[in-house]
Amino acid sequence: MSFKDFYNKDVVPKLKEEFALGNINEVPTLKTVTLNVGLGSGIKDAKFLETAEQTLRRITGQQPVKTKARKSVAGFKIREGNVIGMKVTLRGKRMWDFMEKLIKVSLPRVRDFRGLPAKAFDGRGNYSIGLKEHIAFPEISSDEIELIHGLQVTIATSAKNDAESKSLLTHLGLPLKKDGKKNA
Repeated sequence: MSFKDFYNKDVVPKLKEEFALGNINEVPTLKTVTLNVGLGSGIKDAKFLETAEQTLRRITGQQPVKTKARKSVAGFKIREGNVIGMKVTLRGKRMWDFMEKLIKVSLPRVRDFRGLPAKAFDGRGNYSIGLKEHIAFPEISSDEIELIHGLQVTIATSAKNDAESKSLLTHLGLPLKKDGKKNA
């Protein structure tokens, strides 16, 4: 059974009952998942740019888009038009497949993982996850990597508020901590 089938058969009825929704179209769902790698201090290093691009391509199966600086910032030595990151936006089948892989394979592989913070919602039903190492994904072999970098995953939902979004993600299996408390 695909992850989208799991959502339709198991999660939709639970959400419909939990929020007393009459119409099935009102039930929150996933819209997009965006993966982003900021180049940071590796902005001048062409090898870092290539590594980030290869990583995103392997993880998602899509060609990443280069994000460019909109204006110059002298303090960070960035000029307008410089490449400052890479991103991939997933929709449809690839999005559902990625979410299944993230929840069932990648997050359990993160070192010292104790759950995701429950306070990373933006107020509009979207959730962001920051990963310090990209090697948590099964497509990345730890033998062949030279540079370890982080990446950010943003999950955009159709939920109207954080409570609906949190319930959706919890029912999908995303391991959120209770009350957003940090573990030592």
